[in-house]
Amino acid sequence: MSKKYTELFNLNIEEAQERLKEVVAQTPLQYIHSFSQHFGANIYLKREDLQVVRSYKLRGAYNMISSLGRNLLDKGVVCASAGNHAQGFAYSCNRLGVHGVVFMPKITPRQKIKQTKMFGNGFVEIILTGDTFDECAETAKEYTWIHNRIFIPPFDDHRVIEGQGTIGAEVLQEFPDQPIDYLFIPVGGGGLCSGVGAYFKDYSPETKIIAVEPEGAPSLKAALKAGHPITLVHIDKFIDGAAVQRVGDLTYDICSRVVDETCLVPEGEVCTTILKLYNENAIVVEPAGALSITALNHYTEQIKGKNVVCIVSGSNNDIDRMQEIKEWSLIFERLKHYFIIRFPQRAHALKDFVNQVLGETDDIVRFEYMKKNEKESGPALVGIELETVEDYNKLLRRMVDYGLDFTVLEPDSDLGRYIV
Repeated sequence: MSKKYTELFNLNIEEAQERLKEVVAQTPLQYIHSFSQHFGANIYLKREDLQVVRSYKLRGAYNMISSLGRNLLDKGVVCASAGNHAQGFAYSCNRLGVHGVVFMPKITPRQKIKQTKMFGNGFVEIILTGDTFDECAETAKEYTWIHNRIFIPPFDDHRVIEGQGTIGAEVLQEFPDQPIDYLFIPVGGGGLCSGVGAYFKDYSPETKIIAVEPEGAPSLKAALKAGHPITLVHIDKFIDGAAVQRVGDLTYDICSRVVDETCLVPEGEVCTTILKLYNENAIVVEPAGALSITALNHYTEQIKGKNVVCIVSGSNNDIDRMQEIKEWSLIFERLKHYFIIRFPQRAHALKDFVNQVLGETDDIVRFEYMKKNEKESGPALVGIELETVEDYNKLLRRMVDYGLDFTVLEPDSDLGRYIV
């Protein structure tokens, strides 16, 4: 069989697979009955969340670092990462006995920082800098040049890409007798999609490759539209493992040839998927790890009766974020709403609101007066959680009928982000 794409981009994925066989776990390709029944398809999850560092990033990091000569390794290695690449990098440094420096954005969850230190086991030091991955990466590259070290990029290098591509080889080895109709791949910088996509286009060209990005950080989609990588001025950082302002140059070149479609999914919808996976399947994933599964909601008709694989990229989720994840999910599902309510300055106004305006199942989950010097009167921020979507219009009607002076506060608006 012709290796058109892997040879074109100098990706020796079989060699990388041999190099990694004693280091990475061959993660399961798991059939998920609940999703399969819901979508009327055969849904399989490639469980990279069960990797030794709880994400696929170990594959690319180890493949690149282990391919360097000892004279280069002795200089030390450097990386920039939002967390998962850092852990794969740290594990590799520890296993190979190499000193490494990890640059991480200031927004990186504490759990990922702690895990990176643990996997490095004294072989890595961590420097927190910048508010985004891209800012962090610039500082890391400057440090690398000044100290004459080797930079290990998270995605834009053929050795990293071919390491990630070993996932594609494993999937096809586990699924030898039936066609895979759809493959959903999460995208941040594009390393995973490049490696797996190139391998699939060589060995399973009939498979449709769907690249899945967060709606708030569509770096690949923007690049494909422009015809070249571009830097997004503003991105939503919530899905930190995929919140990249600029897709890689090499990864763009590969993805532009092997990706059939891109799919953008809202951050709130991803949160709903995280909760669903946990509650129904006891699977814990981070936001980036839920991207590919969330995209199934956008392909309900296309995937019916098909064999579908979703790559679950990681599970490095900080438990402290779960309340935020629930909040995003409820807002996306239209079950949580915020209002600025200007209560009339009379006795029992708040009591009347609770007794006469709220429905039986409506629940006040946040309440605070906006002006601290006007206790018991004046404007208040009120968060209300509903039982069903239909309850929202009923609530609005009662608020209008009661004559309340209120403003609906949209969480996505500038005012909403500031206050909520």
